[in-house]
Amino acid sequence: MTPERLGLLWGVTVFAGAGARLLAALSGLPGVVLLLLAGLLIGRSGLGLVEPLDLGQGLETVVGLLVSLVLFDGGLNLRLPGDTIKATVLRISLVRLLLSLAAGLLAAHWLAGLGWSVAAVYSAIVLATGPTVVTPLVQQIRLAPPLGDVLEAEGLMLEPVGAVLALLLLELLLGDLHGWRGLAIGLLSRLGGGVLIGLACGWVLSEALRRLKPDPSVGLRLQLTLGVLFLMFGACEWVLPESGLPASVAAGVVVGRRPSTDAAQLDELIRELARLAITMLFPLLAADVSWAELSPLGWGGISCVLVLMVFVRPVAVGVATIGLPLDWRQRLFLSWLAPRGIVTAAVASLFAIRLEQAGVLGAGRLQGLVFLTILMTVGLQGLTAQPLAHWLGLIAADEGDDPAASGEASDGSATALDPLPVVADSSQ
Repeated sequence: MTPERLGLLWGVTVFAGAGARLLAALSGLPGVVLLLLAGLLIGRSGLGLVEPLDLGQGLETVVGLLVSLVLFDGGLNLRLPGDTIKATVLRISLVRLLLSLAAGLLAAHWLAGLGWSVAAVYSAIVLATGPTVVTPLVQQIRLAPPLGDVLEAEGLMLEPVGAVLALLLLELLLGDLHGWRGLAIGLLSRLGGGVLIGLACGWVLSEALRRLKPDPSVGLRLQLTLGVLFLMFGACEWVLPESGLPASVAAGVVVGRRPSTDAAQLDELIRELARLAITMLFPLLAADVSWAELSPLGWGGISCVLVLMVFVRPVAVGVATIGLPLDWRQRLFLSWLAPRGIVTAAVASLFAIRLEQAGVLGAGRLQGLVFLTILMTVGLQGLTAQPLAHWLGLIAADEGDDPAASGEASDGSATALDPLPVVADSSQ
């Protein structure tokens, strides 16, 4: 690929993303939906201006570094006040890990026609909701806390797990990994190793930030943070592939929870860079979608995704929230909002390439079904999230509003300002 062509590719991608952001700001439509549509327009399914595979191996590197930035930002801003919130996130994550994996496997095989091995890889890829999609949606619809925190935390916990598990299942399928024991050891080592490396790097970074003067060093803080983050991610991927994702989340959590680092000063800069990363990545990866890969799936593929959206997710949330102080409004919203994001798209694109190179049947169908899942979840749930939140009374009241007028439902149920009761941590 010539430098001129490469420059044009990035120019078109960033311009399309910026245009989608502008249209979202003017129209009030969900930005993530418009970013997805922008990618379809400029890519293989539209004008054909952008071909992500032209980046070659650089695609994986670029996507990985930008995703690490997004996940670090998520960890930096992760707030789970109270035992009730933590229990909700943990239980939803564990139940979905077990139930959604099994249900996704069966649905992909029986409805979409994927082979058992490829269906297992698909189920792991689409396991997690995408914080890259959930976070902008939560911010745009002004979802009352801490319900938004629960949704973001769920994605941050399951996104690395799903990516690592998908990679190990892929290696098992290709013969690079032998037996389920090797799978379990690989999962624990990469998740555990990534978290440990992330905690260590986060502590080192926070200590360095703590020793910098607050005001004049904002630029230096940003540069130091990006340097440590990208070095950590690259080292993790070199030693333990896919361990960079949990490491990025863990590092962000450590830096964000140490007030002596003046993380709030860094937060807005990191958040803007994360938004820029999303603006670039969503159109770039959506440009790889081909209608030729989607059309053979037919109604079987659509049925597979609908089963995950309207049956599996609600059942998992219902089981996970038994005994928790959530009313039907909160359970309904948690059951509906589960869009897949950038990591899902990136993993699918890269895995499809490896499967095609290995001559495994179903590689194209795997990528097509994953992108169909992204299109349907982002499109349907992104467009309906705000109206649903309004209908359920889960929108945060503006500062200065009368709490009695805006926060209390007519039936005396939980208020919009306090949708989840916060129980103080027992350790405090």
